[in-house]
Amino acid sequence: MNPHRYCVVMCGGVGTRFWPFSRSGMPKQFLDFFGTGRSLLQLTVDRIRPIVDPSRIILVTNSAYESIIREQLPDIKESNILLEPARRNTAPCICWAAKHIYALDPEASIVTLPSDHLILKEDAFRRTLEEGFDFVEKGDRLLTLGIKPTGPATGYGYIQRGAPVEDFAGICKVKSFTEKPNLEMAKVFISTGEFFWNAGIFLWTAENILKAFEKYDPETAAVFNAGAGAFGTPSEMDFINKVFPNTPSISIDYAIMEKADNVYVKTADLGWSDLGSWKALYEASPHNSEGNVTQNCKVLPYDCKDTIFAVSGDKIVVAAGLENYIVAENDNALLIYPIDEEQRIRNIVNDVRTRFGEDYV
Repeated sequence: MNPHRYCVVMCGGVGTRFWPFSRSGMPKQFLDFFGTGRSLLQLTVDRIRPIVDPSRIILVTNSAYESIIREQLPDIKESNILLEPARRNTAPCICWAAKHIYALDPEASIVTLPSDHLILKEDAFRRTLEEGFDFVEKGDRLLTLGIKPTGPATGYGYIQRGAPVEDFAGICKVKSFTEKPNLEMAKVFISTGEFFWNAGIFLWTAENILKAFEKYDPETAAVFNAGAGAFGTPSEMDFINKVFPNTPSISIDYAIMEKADNVYVKTADLGWSDLGSWKALYEASPHNSEGNVTQNCKVLPYDCKDTIFAVSGDKIVVAAGLENYIVAENDNALLIYPIDEEQRIRNIVNDVRTRFGEDYV
């Protein structure tokens, strides 16, 4: 196992699109969606352990989730849990983690993972990451994974591959990034064979991603540069608590990946889903003969089709006549809603917060 290879797991999201099953106090990355006895975060860390030692797995999360992470991952040492004092996007998260790791190991290379994705082909995943590490360790290169699409999905961003790189199978220069397209454009993308789903999984060396921040996102870089001597020391968190709220809320895609000229994509078939919505979870789960999905709950569905049930506790759900619906309950909230209109759930959560208060979100 290479002693200079690190993994950063981003696990501070709120998971609003999975309300009410996912709540602000217990977001989806901490939930056991598939009845395995392991949360999505635990599965993510389990998946990376064979190629990155736990002593080099760094978790970046919101300070509100510290106790949950320590309970779910007791073997990850306290100094490897970076607690954000404010909610920001992925660029500040990644910049801080890179600064932290570089202070510990200037030769470090890093894979950055979301904490809440589903990957079914785990051996292929680890092999892909090891090949990616080999690639980024040989030059000033930023690498992202592109997932071979199984259809014209409109819920993912797309990466267009360009010229292949010699001596590195499956790695190409990135030609373009595209935000989530409409259905017609997604069909065009698929027909070309040049477009892949953006998985939000990245590899680089600590040195090279920090150089990219200096060049392409100097605003974020400047915030962290002010504490150059603090990283990797007991004073790091005091510094972060003071300055982190001043970082811009910007994604790594906007801050770096769409601007840089040394960005590459490694294409892969990993059995991947970002589990970003109820529909994505429905599609990734086993169905019965009527197309219904039950997530760890007892259901008697009468004349129900293509419906997902996710109910907490030892409750029995009896439902009749539902088609293409979400039935989700947790604690003090119940959602019964058409699955094809799930994009409105974020707005519903805001309405619930405004009318009934934080206890219900």
